[in-house]
Amino acid sequence: MLSQKTIEIVKSTAPVLEVKGTEITSTFYKNLFTNHPELLNIFNHANQKKGRQQTALANTVYAAAQNIDKLESILPVVKQIAHKHRSLGVKPEHYPIVGEHLLQAIKQVLGEAATDEIIEAWGDAYGVIAGVFIDVEEEMYKETENKDAGYRDFKPFIVAKKVEESGVITSFYLQPKEGGNVPTYMPGQYISVRVTIPGEEFTHIRQYSLSSAPMENLFRISVKREAECDPHGKVSNFLHDKVAEGSEIEVSAPAGDFYLENGEAPVAFISGGVGITPMMSMLEQVAKTTPARRTAFIHASKHEGVHAFRDEVAQLMTEMVNGEACYIYENPREKSGSHFTGYVNKEILKQYVAEGTECYVCGPAPFMKAVIGMLAEMGVSKVSYEFFGPAMDLSKKESVTV
Repeated sequence: MLSQKTIEIVKSTAPVLEVKGTEITSTFYKNLFTNHPELLNIFNHANQKKGRQQTALANTVYAAAQNIDKLESILPVVKQIAHKHRSLGVKPEHYPIVGEHLLQAIKQVLGEAATDEIIEAWGDAYGVIAGVFIDVEEEMYKETENKDAGYRDFKPFIVAKKVEESGVITSFYLQPKEGGNVPTYMPGQYISVRVTIPGEEFTHIRQYSLSSAPMENLFRISVKREAECDPHGKVSNFLHDKVAEGSEIEVSAPAGDFYLENGEAPVAFISGGVGITPMMSMLEQVAKTTPARRTAFIHASKHEGVHAFRDEVAQLMTEMVNGEACYIYENPREKSGSHFTGYVNKEILKQYVAEGTECYVCGPAPFMKAVIGMLAEMGVSKVSYEFFGPAMDLSKKESVTV
């Protein structure tokens, strides 16, 4: 339990964190990986290089400081991050290391302004915040482990099948190495894939949405090949070029708080680019369990050559009573390739998103920012969305493509 004085000190320093937060977290990560390079086996190197992890942590620390006397108010954010942590294999023993380096970074950046009293208050506050994360994550570890076919950490899987879905997206069907089933999951959730790349000192972990409804003994992920010059491209290119049918990779159990909710209300799946992957899982689930549910599947691509799953969506639509697909191509190669040319706009959305529709959105950050803004202007109140990577503030103009 924090003293009132500690709470006051932490809340009074929150405005400083808003201004200096990213500088503090950048210093934190630099020092952390210098002193504990083994943690690079857990953290996403690409998000570090792009600065997304630093910004996400700064936003989290700032939110915690503002709400230090009512941490329950940020529990949804805690749970979202905890899903990521559980999927990556973050453990309680990592938190003291993180706390030590975070306090050092605050002191280093703020200098004399970070008095002993302030550092002590933040140390106490961090202990409470870390305790919340540890407890939530342990609940998740136990829940995952206790499921049928569940497991706690990473385990080896074999690539049972590899299928090219478009010019840039390939699906990998993953089967447990020892055989048997896989744990079930909610459509829209993801798994973490851990690979060892020849010549690389550390392992690399990436999180990929499960792109099919639950299957008994397989996971399916569908991976976009990123440009080799992009930090994210290191793993995607390795998977596309070096991982073949029969190859072995390590996989965590499904996680994530972005998933299809059961119900009968109209639903719209709105995706851009590789954001189609979690929507495939959701659409298949609707077709299997509630085929009469009014469903709109709206997808935007650059052109038909990079549009994955078109035939699969068409097949699922034949199994549904009230399903309709809409495709928007920025630069279509054929006149009949899409329903609309250009970008998603409010006029298109109004044709497919009726009053009371539950909307699920996934894609590059600028795409999500635009779509979510338009849905808000239309008065749509129930909108769920998923970031590929650390959460970002969609209200800021500097949001970048994921």
